[in-house]
Amino acid sequence: SSGQHRMEDFRKVNALMKVPALRDGSFTLAESVAILLYLTRKFKTPDHWYPSDLQKRAKVDEYLSWQHVNIRGKGSKLFLTKVLLPLLTGQPLPPEKLEEVTEELNVVLKQFEEKFLQDKPFIAGSEVSLADLVALVELMQPVGAGYNLFEERPKLAEWRSRVEEAVGKKLFQEAHEGILKAKNFTTDEIAPELMEHFKHQLLKQ
Repeated sequence: SSGQHRMEDFRKVNALMKVPALRDGSFTLAESVAILLYLTRKFKTPDHWYPSDLQKRAKVDEYLSWQHVNIRGKGSKLFLTKVLLPLLTGQPLPPEKLEEVTEELNVVLKQFEEKFLQDKPFIAGSEVSLADLVALVELMQPVGAGYNLFEERPKLAEWRSRVEEAVGKKLFQEAHEGILKAKNFTTDEIAPELMEHFKHQLLKQ
């Protein structure tokens, strides 16, 4: 239910009060990347997700280290600004504000294509890895806000198709149903305490 992850039980799993959080017996863990790495090690997933080859693994690590303030940072900023800011203020979004956050995202998308993707099928080379999965999930946030960043970027669009194929198209679509409806959010669909949190985050920018 709305805001449920804010309850005391959840606080015990993740003192940071953020999704996602993992509980495995008495062990608890926060942060999506740390959770993914833990799961790949625990369940001995196929090697390509987090390669045992030293240099391929380093490429995955390099992307995961870079993405936090870049793809994730700018993608979620566009999402929050475009979808939530008008809800929080009751005012239409100023066009120059949208232009500013879109341009910030465009800069990191260019870096992503030139530095991380280059002319390879996937970030770490010829096989899909956690780096691709994390990258695509983060890029779906601005898409959910109505910015189709794949439209004029053929290289990115082809990479997206390869990642979706590797994960399974149906699974990928199911996982992103919620975020793709996000541009039609109304305030009553968001827990009040989350609204407060977002208001604080957005209005201080």
